Amino acid sequence: MRILDWNKLDEAARRSALARPAAGRRADIIAAARALIDEARVGGGAAIRAQTQRFDGADIALPKVTAAQLNTARDLLDPRDVAAIERAANNVRVFHSAQQLAPLSLETEPGVRCERLVRAITSVGLYVPAGSAPLPSAVIMLAVPARIAGCTTRVLCTPPRADGTANPAILVAAEICGISEIFKIGGAQAIAAMAYGLAGVPKVDKVFGPGNAWVTAAKQLVAADPDGAALDMPAGPSEVLVIADDSARADFVAADLLAQAEHDSLSQAILITADAKFAAAVLAEVQRQATTLSRHEIVGSSLANSRIIVVADLETALQLCNRYAPEHLILEVREPRRWLNSVSNAGSVFLGSWTPEPIGDYCSGVNHVLPTYGYARAYSGLSLSDFTKRITVQELTASGLESLGPTAERLATLEGLDGHARAVRLRLDAISRETC
Repeated sequence: MRILDWNKLDEAARRSALARPAAGRRADIIAAARALIDEARVGGGAAIRAQTQRFDGADIALPKVTAAQLNTARDLLDPRDVAAIERAANNVRVFHSAQQLAPLSLETEPGVRCERLVRAITSVGLYVPAGSAPLPSAVIMLAVPARIAGCTTRVLCTPPRADGTANPAILVAAEICGISEIFKIGGAQAIAAMAYGLAGVPKVDKVFGPGNAWVTAAKQLVAADPDGAALDMPAGPSEVLVIADDSARADFVAADLLAQAEHDSLSQAILITADAKFAAAVLAEVQRQATTLSRHEIVGSSLANSRIIVVADLETALQLCNRYAPEHLILEVREPRRWLNSVSNAGSVFLGSWTPEPIGDYCSGVNHVLPTYGYARAYSGLSLSDFTKRITVQELTASGLESLGPTAERLATLEGLDGHARAVRLRLDAISRETC
């Protein structure tokens, strides 16, 4: 992990300082994901079974998790783990329940009523990774808002372990969050199964959830296919940006950086500070704490992509933050709320020294499915609205059309669409005849 002085960098070096790590040869990944999807679509359940054996080392004839397997999963967990899942799910439920959109109905002018209706997406597919770090928290973040929204069909796919079982924490989280349709399928083949209805998995309208580069590519491919399924958002490796001043604790900041670094070898952790001595203290803490982490090899790779940037002041730090557009932003500064209005590009913000990023990952109530790789410039984190559709309605009275119709007719003529104009003019003429 390097320390860089922003004022000494030329523009090319500045771009490099804020660059994300390359996620591999994207064309190759997309081609591989496409091949897996095509193989699954042609071969169906047999192909997916073979893919599961190839990638997960498990031969599973019936991938659907049974009720008995669900019951057994709870017995495998410490009651304190179950309580933690329940508490986190409740906080997520409270926050997302408050996001309900009320129906909208108003007259834009006399006789012209416009409405907006909210409808749940009928069927959704939830993907939950379970490789080196199984993510029951991802179950909560996906399943709770899907349930609140009223999605009728809620399907969850997660990779099996080598013995053919699903991770028990994931199963317990799914049960707590009201998911009963669970399938032991992982990777790009799981996305294909949900998007196209393969291997006994119900076909869904939209796929949600994190995953590796192949899962991300698969989601983008099925979203581009009219016969496939929409996706929640584009995604890349996880990341954090910390802005800290000399009021922050170096050990806290180092722990925040390392918490992100342990996600993945392509994860990125950036600290921006105006205090060079503090930067050096944090670097020393990062080096000390990194050796104590169980995933130290992943951390080491991630730290090679990470850096500490020394700037002139906090105003510059916020400018760099908005340029980078982080997934997670931690403001460990005096009066952190004072700087919140300066943040325009970030997935989720953590204010002050007592708000570590893992609280948002797990249990504060906000959603941890967030835009990465700079997508926070245009995308928001997952919310209740992502599981719904908004349908607009309009209704005109005869007098409303008599008043507004000529405007529509004029605009249609301006665009050269005489069929549009005629659909309005026929009605205006009918109204005119009736009033004569």
